[in-house]
Amino acid sequence: MRLLWRTLQTAHAQREQSRRHFWGWLNAVFNKVDYERIKSIGPDRAAAEWLLRCGAKVRFQGFQRWHHDYNGLPTGPLGRYKIQAIDATESCIMYRGFDHLDGLEHVEEIKLIKCVYIEDACLERLSAIQNLQDSLNTMEVVSCGNVTDKGVIALHRLRNLESLFLSDLPGISDKQTTLDRLQTALPRLDIALDLD
Repeated sequence: MRLLWRTLQTAHAQREQSRRHFWGWLNAVFNKVDYERIKSIGPDRAAAEWLLRCGAKVRFQGFQRWHHDYNGLPTGPLGRYKIQAIDATESCIMYRGFDHLDGLEHVEEIKLIKCVYIEDACLERLSAIQNLQDSLNTMEVVSCGNVTDKGVIALHRLRNLESLFLSDLPGISDKQTTLDRLQTALPRLDIALDLD
């Protein structure tokens, strides 16, 4: 009887592991960058498609409404709709897809809330994008368990960042030094914290 019980537990654990691998694989597929598509439809439309495929929302310049339905993305002339804000709450965006952000010139706000695949490399990559360095002024990083001091410090390259909210980041080990480095690099930056 005990052997049967162990066998059932092992089978159940393997099935759960298979499910996790499947979702990880599927999320990686959603994040794959199609450079030909970016060329043909433009960076804003391609990025919007990527973000919505991954469960995020976008807001376009001149609109108050957030778009969350992939099939409901506005159509029109190439380059007409420019992404102004990204809300990636509980989405599956990951480093692999961040090349979609390269051509965006009008993004002012990014929210990364409960994003399980966001890690330091993502924040470093985001901070290295020249267009975002010029346009991004508001950012939130909340409950992204793989973000550490290194990722937050990388945000110092976003020279126009005015508002940063950090909350529930267990990977932050040296809060004061991290904040001091950010504040020194970006003296105009207003940092709101909830890291305890």
